[in-house]
Amino acid sequence: MNQESSLPTTPPDKQSQWSGGKETIESPNRWKKTGETWLIGLLLPVTLTLGWEIAVVQGWSSDRLLPTVSTILNTLWDLVQSGELPTHIANTLQRVFLGFVFGTLTGTVLGSLSGYWPLVRQLLDPTLQALRSIPSIAWVPMFILWFGIFETSKVVLIAVGVFFPIYLSLSDALRSVDRKLVEVGQSFRFQHHELILRILLPATLPTYLVSLRTGLGLGWMFVVAAEFMGAEYGLGYLLIDGQQTGRPAVILGAIVIFALLGKLTDWLVALLAGCWLSWQDGFQTGENHA
Repeated sequence: MNQESSLPTTPPDKQSQWSGGKETIESPNRWKKTGETWLIGLLLPVTLTLGWEIAVVQGWSSDRLLPTVSTILNTLWDLVQSGELPTHIANTLQRVFLGFVFGTLTGTVLGSLSGYWPLVRQLLDPTLQALRSIPSIAWVPMFILWFGIFETSKVVLIAVGVFFPIYLSLSDALRSVDRKLVEVGQSFRFQHHELILRILLPATLPTYLVSLRTGLGLGWMFVVAAEFMGAEYGLGYLLIDGQQTGRPAVILGAIVIFALLGKLTDWLVALLAGCWLSWQDGFQTGENHA
């Protein structure tokens, strides 16, 4: 009897999925699913905006306090032509970027120390957990006294918002690493840096990357409070200006820009996380596992 005929064979479609240890034939399907997800996500906001536009055009409602999408877009276009909107966006992006960088660095360092060494956690964690409960607005008067009314106080406030979710997630992720994995490293006599790079880092990386997205989202929320502190430029300033001048289209336009920039930056971080976690073979809902 031919021995080769008795060996289990792998279907061609399964072979193509595992060639080189990576999915190859399913890559186009993955991009197709991403496009379909975006279209489904746009369905609700597009339907609501078109419905409101039709209601105002037909005279069923007034756009005095809630302008239509066309009015908002015309207002934003006027701000673009005057050069105001690019200036506001650039200032807000700079503040969020700097606050995100400083908050991420501080949260990563203290979260790593707190999660790795119990003594550091006992020393730092009670104080930091108490500070985490303080609302962002409560920091504004103190930061103005400490750092002045200019850029430093704004960047520090944003960094505070970014810091806490990264610190908390990383610290807890390190403490939640499977003890057996650590014991395996110790049995191989790994040094501290080897234990961190080969066991702790891969185990905590997924949680850490999610915390980056959470911190970035809080950074966008904290920038509004930061730009209320006497800013002359920025989307937060644009919100206040629209309120004081009675222009709801300007307010909603700034909110729309906030939403678009927040989604774009979150997508960039998620894309980076996907590249770093390409080694994962996690379950995806809707996949055919038959």
